[in-house]
Amino acid sequence: MFARCLLIFLFLASPQTANAQVAVADSGDTGWMIVCALLVLLAALPGVLLRHAGLVNVRSALSVATQGVAVAAGASLVWAIAGYSLAYAPGNSWLGGGANLLLANLGYLRQGLTIPESAFVLFQMALALFAVCLLPGAVAERARFSWMAGLAPLWLLIVYAPLVHAIWGGGWLAEFGVIDFAGSLVIHMSAGFSALALSLILGRRRASAPASHAPLLSLAGGVLIWIGWAGIVGGWALGATDNAATAILNTHFAACAGALIWMLVDRISTGHVTPAGALSGALAGLVAISASAALAGTGGAMLIGLIAALICRAGKAMLGKRVDDPAGIFLLHGVAGLIGTMLLPFFVQSLLGGVGFEGDVSLRAVMLHQLAGVAVVALWSMAGTAIVALLLSVALPMRITAQDAAEGLDQIDHGQQGWDFR
Repeated sequence: MFARCLLIFLFLASPQTANAQVAVADSGDTGWMIVCALLVLLAALPGVLLRHAGLVNVRSALSVATQGVAVAAGASLVWAIAGYSLAYAPGNSWLGGGANLLLANLGYLRQGLTIPESAFVLFQMALALFAVCLLPGAVAERARFSWMAGLAPLWLLIVYAPLVHAIWGGGWLAEFGVIDFAGSLVIHMSAGFSALALSLILGRRRASAPASHAPLLSLAGGVLIWIGWAGIVGGWALGATDNAATAILNTHFAACAGALIWMLVDRISTGHVTPAGALSGALAGLVAISASAALAGTGGAMLIGLIAALICRAGKAMLGKRVDDPAGIFLLHGVAGLIGTMLLPFFVQSLLGGVGFEGDVSLRAVMLHQLAGVAVVALWSMAGTAIVALLLSVALPMRITAQDAAEGLDQIDHGQQGWDFR
């Protein structure tokens, strides 16, 4: 008995090797990421779909919304099969590897974070769906249903995933110094400039473009997008932190500034304000601030939203004569994303209330990095989208017929007692 007690005493008194700390997911951060993903899905599905449906001819509204459903479904499956792996799995500077194909080998925690990798996958999938669901709005009432359904997953793999890896996945643009907090470049410029390429390839609608048939429907969809945007910028804080709250506040202030200045310009120039104008200003502010949502100060966020809305309002008449884009995807996402990306170096500076830059980084260097990012994203998006669209058109007709355009895309198939979308 004495010998046993002596052994226990010696064991407890001897130096022990520290037990390795087992990483544990933070339930608060995990819950926050799931909520943010659901908010983004709210913006992407009912939000974007309702907005697009309200902006087109009443005889094509249901088809345009259903195109969005088909796009979201196909893109979701492709994101799980290969999109996430190409964007975030270990690879090289240009593209991710194949370790996470079919979402295999997901970690208990996402490396460097306090959330499960599955929650990170969910959030990133929601962002991808938001980006891809913007595309049908740019070519509404022209693109065939089957062609658009086939284009979306290819676009996700060839255009979107490489850009995600290059900037958010630690790829070559991130190494170069390009900054994009929540998607002005990755989501909005990629979708906006892809929309421009698609609009130019398909051409204008044969009939004169009708006014929005359901302004209230479009406004409701836009407000859902506004609310869901909190998930985009708040989720990119990657936890329930001060950065998340700051990003949501700044985003809301930028949207408010954009909406008010657009309505003011409308009032001065035309004598009245419109729901489409109010929503366009808000969207321009939301897109522009996304690049620096948690990095700029409150005043800077307001100015970013105001500047983006003013420039987009000035460019609306000029683009409308050249590009048939019913939902304004190129203007409100592509151009506003470019503006927000290029304004970031100024409003992130501590003198203007931002978080400032680390070390001795100069304003000129950051401007050059952002300019390079803008150029790469614009060229890659337009070229990649054009190649995918034209190659796909060899197998699937791209554009609806003149008769379908005249009759509208929502046609009853009486034999099946259902809708026959062209």
